[in-house]
Amino acid sequence: MVALLQARPHTIPWILHFHCSSKSKKNRNQKQLQRRQFQHHKKPALPFPRSSPTPLVIRHKPLIQTKVDALDSVVKDLEASVKNGMVIDSEIYSSLLETCYQLKSIDHGIAIHSLVPPNLLRKSTGISSKLLRLYAASGRMESAHQVFDEMSRRNESAFPWNSLISGYAELGQYEDALALYFQMEEEGVEPDRFTFPRVLKACAGIGLIHVGQAVHRDVVRKGFGNDGYVLNALVDMYSKCGDIVKARQVFDNIACKDTISWNSMLTGYIRHGLSVEALQVFRGMIQEGFDPDPVAISTILSSFWSLKIAAQIHGWVLRRGIEWNTSVVNALIAVYSSLGKLGGASWLFHRMPERDVVSWNSIISGHGKHPEALLYFEQMMKSGTSPDSITFVAILSACAHLGSVKDGERLFRLMRNKYMIDPRMEHYACMINLYGRAGLIDEAFNFIVERMEIEAGPTVWGALLYACSIHGNIEIGEIAGQKLFELEPDNRHNFELLMKIHTNAGRWEDVERVRQMMVDRGL
Repeated sequence: MVALLQARPHTIPWILHFHCSSKSKKNRNQKQLQRRQFQHHKKPALPFPRSSPTPLVIRHKPLIQTKVDALDSVVKDLEASVKNGMVIDSEIYSSLLETCYQLKSIDHGIAIHSLVPPNLLRKSTGISSKLLRLYAASGRMESAHQVFDEMSRRNESAFPWNSLISGYAELGQYEDALALYFQMEEEGVEPDRFTFPRVLKACAGIGLIHVGQAVHRDVVRKGFGNDGYVLNALVDMYSKCGDIVKARQVFDNIACKDTISWNSMLTGYIRHGLSVEALQVFRGMIQEGFDPDPVAISTILSSFWSLKIAAQIHGWVLRRGIEWNTSVVNALIAVYSSLGKLGGASWLFHRMPERDVVSWNSIISGHGKHPEALLYFEQMMKSGTSPDSITFVAILSACAHLGSVKDGERLFRLMRNKYMIDPRMEHYACMINLYGRAGLIDEAFNFIVERMEIEAGPTVWGALLYACSIHGNIEIGEIAGQKLFELEPDNRHNFELLMKIHTNAGRWEDVERVRQMMVDRGL
């Protein structure tokens, strides 16, 4: 039955006619004579008629089956066999569930689950473990846990526990993952080298360093203190939980570092804002003969707004032949754009073999003060790439800088009506900035009061106050200032903007009043 999973092309029969007869020595001599004659004559006389080509009976070439199609065919055969009363061997169920897992075909797995006799499922650790893993990997934790609870011998191996812990960790349900680990310990199940990375991921996700330290002690006690796979997870856990010094200590103790080791340490330093140390790790990684992956390259690029470093990394990328990796090019476009090298950013963008939404967002953001931003947005829509929330922040901000009020209003409607994106605070702030820069202070204020569907935050009122300071609108500036004093009582900049408005208007009493408020708040 398992063999049926392979694609089954039809055998092509060949009908061949063979004429066999015994030859005498005399006949062999005659043939030799004929061959000699053939060498001297182009058209030798043959003692027998020329045979016609042998007919071939060839069936039509079958359609090529994908692995999922082949699996579907096997599952249907299995369903028919079970319906006819055939008893299926447990190895067949186990192998099919393994195939479902490899092909990420949860629907076929559910179909197979329905065919497995309940008593066989309870008794067979192999079937139940693989079914549990399939459910957990697909995010169906309720079904996975039900299989787990019904297993009669789940404590024989860490495999089902690992699958369940991994499923919870991948879904961000870190407390459930850790609870399972402690339950595993209580029931006397020995963890293996695959248990600890999953548990450490949960520790990192929830930020519980004291739990991570306890797991680290378990790692050493169980004999996995030198396992590179586990140590990589420890580096990641410590860096995410805030102890970058301990992360470096673990990293230094890894005897045989791999790419994951270096990338974990690199991203850990970047996460803590330690750019110099991150760059040292990056260079050390290259010197040791390891290639940083695209994520690491993108991360290091995003951490250094330095043309010199960007150019060095760009050159290294070119030499390694990965210059057109999408995430790497996106990062290079962002760096060049931020440094004002829009020509370089555009050159890269137009030569990308493939673009994703991040590519478009990067090039639009880079041209945020140039009319090309609108052109790129139009090209994005024509390309079939759907803009996301970040795209609209970038393009609405560009409209504000360009003073394109009509375009901004049109794109705000487009975001809601066509792409069904609910405005966030950033989008509202862009709209206030759009009206404010154009001097439409009343429109900006009315937008906040009448059109915002969420409570205006500091970014929105701040954009309005800034617009009032530029255009000298005292009345609305006072309202925006008072709102900001409530939302950000310790932000000195807001008081200074309101003082500027009153100063420009010659309202010295109000200037003194605002200054006294700053003194009272210790600013």
